Parts: sequence; structure tokens; C-alpha cells
Amino acid sequence: MKVLVVEDDGLMAQAIAAMLAKEQFNVTIVNDGQSALDMMTDYSFDAVLLDMRLKRESGLDVMRDVRQKGVAVPILILSGDAELSTKVAALGAGADDYVTKPFKIAELSARIAAVVRRNNGHISEKVDIGALTLDLTARTVLAKGNPVALTCKEYDLLEALALRKGRTLDKDTLLSLLYGGVDEPNIKIIDVFICKLRKKLSDALGGVCPIQTVWGRGYILQDPVELGSDNRSLQIAS
Repeated sequence: MKVLVVEDDGLMAQAIAAMLAKEQFNVTIVNDGQSALDMMTDYSFDAVLLDMRLKRESGLDVMRDVRQKGVAVPILILSGDAELSTKVAALGAGADDYVTKPFKIAELSARIAAVVRRNNGHISEKVDIGALTLDLTARTVLAKGNPVALTCKEYDLLEALALRKGRTLDKDTLLSLLYGGVDEPNIKIIDVFICKLRKKLSDALGGVCPIQTVWGRGYILQDPVELGSDNRSLQIAS
């Protein structure tokens, strides 16, 4: 999962990023509200960790600006303030969760995964696509009960599609979810990842692959029962 950390304390930001990286999160750091607003507007993230007290502005102000712009990314507030009134104000301003410092990384990662699942309409930590099962916590993939070996980027790509099952994602969005604007390669890398991922899934599923091409728009992950006779691409009129 791609996570944006908004924290003006550099050491704290690096510590959070390091802990999340060990939990297999892909992390981008910014240290001020305007940069956070720009990143959330221009790039796609699965979740945002927002410090309540930034040096130049409050986390609440940043969150209000983000929500006014229509950005619906899940936001978890990080704060040392445990007052009920502060928590109520944050949740009322658009936060999806409120995490009090200090926190355990296991709890933080679980809360991130939970809000991301809920935001995409999933209750369980597992996502089923026909005979394919993703465990979002363990970051594992089973096909007909057998493990499928994927690289980190292949898994991240499959997870991005699985969390948004039934929705078409364009290549720019997928690139953003995989790299978050940091050292992004050429957008053609998405086609390369899709090709390799399709091959592995097709081999594991006996020739069936749930990843479809929507010509001129991007890619979509669908349950096998929703697929037409062409298991490789969909032609959708504009």
C-alpha cells in the first residue's frame, strides 16, 4: 500500500517511514501542509498519515483544504493530544481515524490497512477474485489454494487493482500508487508489470486471468463470472 506521511519533525518522519517499510508499506514523506496538499491532489495514495500539529499550519486546516478539493483518500491523524474534544474535531473535519502518540507500529499498520479496506468497500483482510485470494495483511496471493510468487511491485500492482475491483484504473494512477511521484520510471513500466503479472496469474489459474485491458482507459480487475468471452481485453465505448 502507498502511504503519504505528513510530519514536520524529520527524525519522527524517518522513524515512521522505516517502521512502515518493514511492514511492506511504500512510503512518501512531506514536511509541510502545502506539499501535502500538492501531493494528495497530484498523486494517488492508499492512505495519508497526517500530524495534527505542523509548524506552519494545523493538520485540521490541511485536512479541511484536502476535503474541500474533493480528495477522498483515507486520512489518519497522528497526534500526542489524547483529549476527546480534539479527536471529535478531527473526525468531524474528515479524518478516518485518530492515532495517539506514542503508538505501536503493529497497531498503526493494522489501522491503515483497516481504513484502506473500508474505503474500498472491503470488510475482511482478504480479497477474493474467483479462485484468486489476496491476504492484504500477510501480502500473499493464493491461486486455487496454491501460493503465487510475485515481486514486490507485482504484488503492489495486483493489490491496487484488487482493492478497487470492478473499477478501471488508468496507467497514471497505477504509476502513482506504485511510486507516489518519487523516482517514477517511464509509464510504460506499467505495461511491463501487467504483462508479467498476467502470465503468472494465468499459469496459476489454468489459463484464466482476471486482469482486463479497457482500451484507451487502463486496466480493471474483475471476477471470472463477470468476464466475457475475451479474457484479455474489453472494448468500452466513450
